[in-house]
Amino acid sequence: MTPVEISSWQARVPRAFGPSPRGQVLRILGGLAFLTWLVGTLWWFEVSPQRMWNGLNGLLVITRLMIPPSPGEQWVEILQGLAESLAMAFLGTFIAALIALPLGFLGANNVVTNTLFRFSLRRVFDGFRGVDQLIWALAYVRAVGLGPLAGVLAIATADIAVLAKLYAEAIENAEKKQVEGIAAAGGSPTLLMRFGILPQVAPIMLGHALYFFESNTRSATILGVVGAGGIGLQIAERIRVRHWDEVAFIIILMVLMVAAIDWLSGKVRRKLIGAR
Repeated sequence: MTPVEISSWQARVPRAFGPSPRGQVLRILGGLAFLTWLVGTLWWFEVSPQRMWNGLNGLLVITRLMIPPSPGEQWVEILQGLAESLAMAFLGTFIAALIALPLGFLGANNVVTNTLFRFSLRRVFDGFRGVDQLIWALAYVRAVGLGPLAGVLAIATADIAVLAKLYAEAIENAEKKQVEGIAAAGGSPTLLMRFGILPQVAPIMLGHALYFFESNTRSATILGVVGAGGIGLQIAERIRVRHWDEVAFIIILMVLMVAAIDWLSGKVRRKLIGAR
């Protein structure tokens, strides 16, 4: 290759492989638009260095008041509140998993072949999933009154649609060989689901339910703040009277309880699914 050809090739490389002028302009405009949006959002939320500094100082003061954690004089009520939150999470998750099981079969395309029915049911799932547990808790507190019953109903209502969607996806991904074998032996549709699909997806469904139980144990605390029972109400009362040492003690107990549930659920999953 001659020097003229080399210089000609080098002149063409930036145009062929480098960013074009239009692309550079678009990237610059995109960066400016992002910076404008970020500055506008901070201004809209009234975020300033002074306000951030005051917030960090207040957080530091609260952290100092939390040390050392103390159960206070009403530690029996704290334990009762934790037990109530745990019972709320278990009952709500159990009810949701029980109702979501048949709904999952109805939403699976390898079980229900009616496209319109399945599509409509999936959209109902999406609609229920768009409402948070806290909204359901506020609604049930108005409907059934204060107490853990509102929390159980809120957890169950919020989790039914999510678990049903997850169950439907697990059913759709089940192997077809078992189902085809039972169908070849003359099995009914009920037997196909009972012995062909359910044994494959049962460990997955149980794993989802255990994870939701662990997550709902934490969510039950927030539900208690709005009056749906559990330890959340006691946390809100102690924050209101600034007993931060007792708040820290409750938070530590909650972390230990969630860690214990995670450990137990992991052992159950390994027992049913098997170790890798």
